[in-house]
Amino acid sequence: MSQYQIAVVVGSLRKDSFNRKLANAVVKLAPPEFSFKQVEIGDLPLYNQDDDANQAASVKRLKSEIAAAQGVLFVTAEYNRSLPGVLKNAIDHASRPYGQSAWAGKPAGVLGASVGAIGTAVAQQHLRTVLAYLDMPTLGQPEAFIHAKEGLFDDAGDIGAASKDFLQKWMNLYAAWVKQYAV
Repeated sequence: MSQYQIAVVVGSLRKDSFNRKLANAVVKLAPPEFSFKQVEIGDLPLYNQDDDANQAASVKRLKSEIAAAQGVLFVTAEYNRSLPGVLKNAIDHASRPYGQSAWAGKPAGVLGASVGAIGTAVAQQHLRTVLAYLDMPTLGQPEAFIHAKEGLFDDAGDIGAASKDFLQKWMNLYAAWVKQYAV
């Protein structure tokens, strides 16, 4: 039985997204006491503060799943040099109403893949700024700006040989990070 349940938030809704593939593959590198659950963010309404007193069922579900987790793994795309709107919408929902954030204190990891040579570097930096405000201790090193190119995934959809050592090291450090900060 796993001791550490990790909520995985994929910042892309596209079925064949590189980041969804990365999320599915990288979790296989985790220690056996970790389990991962991708949380749904595509069904959330647009955030509107007027709805804080009567949040939608999808928002309550998201907040419950985040609250039940011992950590959060964000795997995000980069849209127009920032984080995707769907991810920001999910973050805003789960942080509200003010003083009732589901994110507070949850140790976080941030990854992302893109066909661009710098991966999702800018989106990740913007996301880290938001996570700092939300009081989420976030693994700083190594940064993982993944260039989605031939060989990133093998034929089975797992991390390919060229990236496996780096991402295994990243996952080992993330697991230690969660163990250090999980409440």
